[in-house]
Amino acid sequence: MSQRMHRVRRESMRVALLATAIVAVAYIAIAAVVLVISERNITGDIDSRLNTALTRAHSGPFRFYSGTFPELPGGTRFGAPVLSWLTLPDGSVVSPSTTTAALPVPPHSITGATTLSIGGTDVRVEGGQVPQGWLVVGQSLDSVAQARANVVRAELIVAPVLLLAVFAGALAIGRRVAAPIELARQRQMEFTADASHELRTPLSVIEAQTTLALAQSRDATWNRRAFQRIDHESRRIRQLVEDLLWLARFDATQAHPNAEHVDLGILAAQAADRFAGVAETRRLRLAVSAQPGSLVVHAPPEWLDRLLGVLLDNACKYSPENGSVDLSVRAEGGRIRLSVDDSGPGIPAEERARIFDRFHRATDGPGGAGLGLAIADAVVRATGGRWEVGESAAGGASMSVSWPRGLPGPRESAVRPAETPATRPT
Repeated sequence: MSQRMHRVRRESMRVALLATAIVAVAYIAIAAVVLVISERNITGDIDSRLNTALTRAHSGPFRFYSGTFPELPGGTRFGAPVLSWLTLPDGSVVSPSTTTAALPVPPHSITGATTLSIGGTDVRVEGGQVPQGWLVVGQSLDSVAQARANVVRAELIVAPVLLLAVFAGALAIGRRVAAPIELARQRQMEFTADASHELRTPLSVIEAQTTLALAQSRDATWNRRAFQRIDHESRRIRQLVEDLLWLARFDATQAHPNAEHVDLGILAAQAADRFAGVAETRRLRLAVSAQPGSLVVHAPPEWLDRLLGVLLDNACKYSPENGSVDLSVRAEGGRIRLSVDDSGPGIPAEERARIFDRFHRATDGPGGAGLGLAIADAVVRATGGRWEVGESAAGGASMSVSWPRGLPGPRESAVRPAETPATRPT
């Protein structure tokens, strides 16, 4: 378990780091786009302001406000951030704004919005003809630099918080998702190993018997015993393969096949009739009791029949000669309970949590491969039943399953499932 969880943590860490790296790259790209768009928008606002200033100045003469700022017709001032250079017809340049720095290029060469370095400061400038001459207006890009710094600062603050949240979230989700996947993978590996082991044993017996039979001539008695062993192991392989195929089909089935309202009392009586010969062979007393009234549950009849076959086969198999097997069906409130009690050795309390694991057997005695109760548990879980495993009155095992009561009605109108051969768990 610790090794499996270590592998889950390691793989989850790798997935979280990869997810964080992808988000980091995407965040850097988005942050760069946001920065470019912000700068472009602010620069566009400055260009619009400069263009508006030129348009208003072109509409008529303007005077200087307080000798430092140009005031346009209508009393609208450029404002302190706006700089201006006016080239008079005689070629002289006056700067009515607060700046005393000269333009680094000829004023008439400035015909559209452009960025110049004036006095070590980036300035956005635009020029155009006005009645007094050629007017160049400009504005410092300090606001752009400030906005850029603010955006970068905000992005740097958000980045570690976002990446940490992504890493933690991806790690948590990865562990939550990877744990059942890793558990399923481990179970699949164990299942394959156990199936291989269970198949190897009877195949080894068959191989040994055939090798000995072919090595030299044997008498009829020896050959008969050899064929009996081969027949027994072949049946064991057949049953194992059938159980494996049933579990494989069950695992692949998403919906319940042919779920119907089934009278569990009738189904239990039919299953007991099939096992009457088995019980008689082992000198067992097989008793069936069903409470009068409606004992209807909603489930696939063939699944319930398989469940009954597993429980009765186990009870008959592990009960000693002259023992007893009691099968009962009764209503308890809103549920229908099926119970199979035997007089066998019982199931130790420490083993009851694992008896439904595939290929797990609670006893070392001769028996099947440990798939019977796994099949029974799959049926119970798929049909909404609940297990109760305990000790019977005779000291053996008590296996009980209860389901929600189906639609009430007379037992005669309930579905009578077709009889099928009893399926023995292995």
